[in-house]
Amino acid sequence: MSDITIYHNPQCSNSRGALALIRESGAEPTVVEYLKAPPSSDEILSLVQRTGASVRDVLRQKGTPYDALDLGNPKWTDAQLMAFIAQHPALIQRPIVATPLGVRVCRPPQTVLEILPSSR
Repeated sequence: MSDITIYHNPQCSNSRGALALIRESGAEPTVVEYLKAPPSSDEILSLVQRTGASVRDVLRQKGTPYDALDLGNPKWTDAQLMAFIAQHPALIQRPIVATPLGVRVCRPPQTVLEILPSSR
């Protein structure tokens, strides 16, 4: 099993770009197609915490039910936002990459280079 995991959507150019950069580094990551196999709420929360960001920072707006659910409203707590993400995995910003050096939302894809172990 790889020590690099990408939460990937093959339809997303940023996600494909980050995956390509990981592979160009010589690593073969564990690829989690989160729309087919959504991570648990605990796993998502752990990833969010490891990014150092807030739950709101990993919410995707475009092409999701974000607006219909009024998720921009500050009334929603982190726990409530996590419940929405669990119900609608498309709300996860993509891609999220986890390595031994950290976790990042890799938008743009080159952000992944900050957390790739050197190939020495």
